[in-house]
Amino acid sequence: MAAESLTTCLWFDGKAEEAANHYVSIFKNAALGDVTRAGEGGPGKPGSIITVEFELNGQKFVGLNGGPEFTFNESVSFVIHCDDQAEVDYYWSRLTEGGQEAPCGWLKDKFGLSWQVVPTVLYELMSDPDPEKAGRAAQAMLSTQGKLDIAKLKKAHAGG
Repeated sequence: MAAESLTTCLWFDGKAEEAANHYVSIFKNAALGDVTRAGEGGPGKPGSIITVEFELNGQKFVGLNGGPEFTFNESVSFVIHCDDQAEVDYYWSRLTEGGQEAPCGWLKDKFGLSWQVVPTVLYELMSDPDPEKAGRAAQAMLSTQGKLDIAKLKKAHAGG
């Protein structure tokens, strides 16, 4: 592994392998990597999984079975940039399975990890040089109580 590469470490309470398999099943450009197991000297029960490496859309992750001491919260989230409503719908439905919806296109998956499922057009709408149009798009996003709807965002932007 190159010294300048980055890997995101996600701390799970015994569910690193389940989480890695779940995420790899959702993302089209994804792969499982190495699995590290405990030896006779630990940590943990011999043979139990300590870490699972996986990659999603070119981003490297390692799932660590660290125990119950730390849990995920909204201070860290992963943004999925979606080209169209079909992608928004796909990621939203897959990641909310067993999880929970949140406002403004955010959600927590079944492992408690926060995700933002964002159509790329939202950035264009909110950075419109016309501050009224940009403001309407921003308000439409902020008032959404779940999945973002591109048609509604565009309609708000246009003043409708």
